[in-house]
Amino acid sequence: MAKKPVVGKKPSSGGDVLFVKSKVRDYIKSKECNTSGDVIDGRVLNGRLIELLDKAVARAKANGRKTVQEKDL
Repeated sequence: MAKKPVVGKKPSSGGDVLFVKSKVRDYIKSKECNTSGDVIDGRVLNGRLIELLDKAVARAKANGRKTVQEKDL
């Protein structure tokens, strides 16, 4: 039986979180910087991801495709 997908915690602005918080924190730490709590809370970063993905979906549809490809990003 297939496992159900794990859905992230909802950010305070609503909707699912589309990123892994610990991975973002680790990436920023690898650049020798600290991460403030508001970066990881999900609102702004999640909003930017949604904007990027919405544009990619629109581009794919404009090109007559249902598959979003790397070039759409």
